[in-house]
Parts: sequence; C-alpha cells; structure tokens
Amino acid sequence: MGLRFRKSIKLCKGVKLNLGSKSASISVGGKGFHQTFSTTGRTTSSVGIPGTGVSYQKSVNMKKGFLGLFGNNKDAPAPAVAAIDTNAEERVREYEDAINTLRTIHTESDKTVDWSNITDPGLKGIADRILKGDTDAYLEVIALREPFADLVDYGSEFEIGTDDPSKLEIEFDIKADETIPVKSLSLTSAGKLAEKEMTKTAYYELMQDYVCSVMLKIARDSFALLPVNEVTVHATNVILNPATGNDESVTLVSAVFDRASFEQINFERIDPSETVRSFRCNMDFKKTKGFSPVAPIGE
Repeated sequence: MGLRFRKSIKLCKGVKLNLGSKSASISVGGKGFHQTFSTTGRTTSSVGIPGTGVSYQKSVNMKKGFLGLFGNNKDAPAPAVAAIDTNAEERVREYEDAINTLRTIHTESDKTVDWSNITDPGLKGIADRILKGDTDAYLEVIALREPFADLVDYGSEFEIGTDDPSKLEIEFDIKADETIPVKSLSLTSAGKLAEKEMTKTAYYELMQDYVCSVMLKIARDSFALLPVNEVTVHATNVILNPATGNDESVTLVSAVFDRASFEQINFERIDPSETVRSFRCNMDFKKTKGFSPVAPIGE
C-alpha cells in the first residue's frame, strides 16, 4: 500500500454559496452565528453556543412574512404559543418540511463531470492529472468545487482522503445535538400550535434516516465529481463516555458504496437506512436505543 494522504477540508469559511436544483443561497458567518439568504425569499439566522449543543434558529420568509422559530435543543427557550397561534399552520408546515428534508437529502445530486471532455483551459491541467489517477488532484478539485458545501449545515467538517485513484474515503461529523430536533410541532383540534417532546423512538428513527441520507448524498456527489469506483463513508458523532466523563468521537455507521450498484438505485423511492444496509456496512441500530458505536470499515 502506498503513502496514505489525508487532508481535512473545512468548507465554510465566512461566506458560502449553496447551489441546489430548486434554489440558491448565500451563507455569511461561521461557528456560533451565521445567516443564510435564499433565492426563495427566506432568511435564516442561526445562533449556537459552541461546546454546549444549545442552538437558536429564526426563519423569515420575505414573501410570506414571519415564520417563527424553534430550538433544536432541550435547553433552548420554548416559543411563546400565544404569539404564534396566528401562524400555527405555517409553523407546522415548515416543521414538517424540515423533517422531510432531513430524510431526503440523498434525492438531489450534483451533475456528473466528464473529465475526458473538459475544454476549459483553466481546468484542462487538473483534468489531465485526474485522468492519470493523481490523487492529489482529486483533493484539489474537491476543494475547488466544494461538492459537499450544501451539507455544511449538517456535518460541519469533512475529512477526505485517498491513496488509490479508484477509491475515496470520507468521514463526516453528524452534529446530532445541533441537527435533529428533540421537539415536535402539530395542530390541536382547535387549530392551535402544540409543541411536545419527540418520543425516543421517533428521534432515533429520524436520526437514522438523516445519517443514512447524508451518507448516500456524499457518495452520489463523489461519484458525480470523480472517476472513482468505490466510496467509503464514515458517520461520526461526539458522545459522552460515562466511564471517563469525557466527550469522545465515535463511528456510528461505516459503509462502502460501489459505483455499479449505485447506478441501479432509484433514489426517489428508497428508504435511506435500508439502502445503506444493502451495501457492505457496519451499523448497530435499535429503535429503542438508537446507534451504538461500531468499528470503521478498513481499520
């Protein structure tokens, strides 16, 4: 085995352009506070206290007016029901859209790059190196194209490495405390907003779908950008080790995706967790307990 080259790439450095199939947005700021301005008219402000898991988020739709806020952490202040009853239906709709997004991140993918057909003089040199299997060029084009930029708000740091031009290995931090809501919103029979703690089963199932959806999205974008045949993805999270009292990063899911099998998947109709399990995968998940740490594949 040749020299293993790994490089840590932080994709959010003050200002970020996010491009999707339906909209575009610009994010300004960094860890602790950032704002996202979308072409859909929505402005989202996010404030977090680093190291605590406490976060606060407010969204304003300039086309529809005030949309309200809800926290992702148990300790975040609860919104005043009386102040948002008039927008209860909109709040619930926004909440349901957000939950659906966590489960369907995998349904959108970057367009495939044909490196053998590059005519842009500025990219011709790196295209030639990629076609020759230069793995340093792989990392350079990832830094240039930022294929995972739209995932920064979910897993804020990615570690990407390869020592084989046919393979890519990616690790991402799921930031569960900042991403998965612990409360659910619904309408009462009187049309009022009802907020309650999400059940443990619902929380764990949502986390599993989210983690697996992001893993599939990472693999899809990797296959679209680079001429690799295999992508290994490790999903990690920081948890408390009760034996030491220290926070430790552990692997929750580790999977190896191959291009040939990926090309047969209809991503619009799948269950993301079942799809991940269909590949070579280390995952220990129970509906009543959630994820247990596993060994990363290849280590």
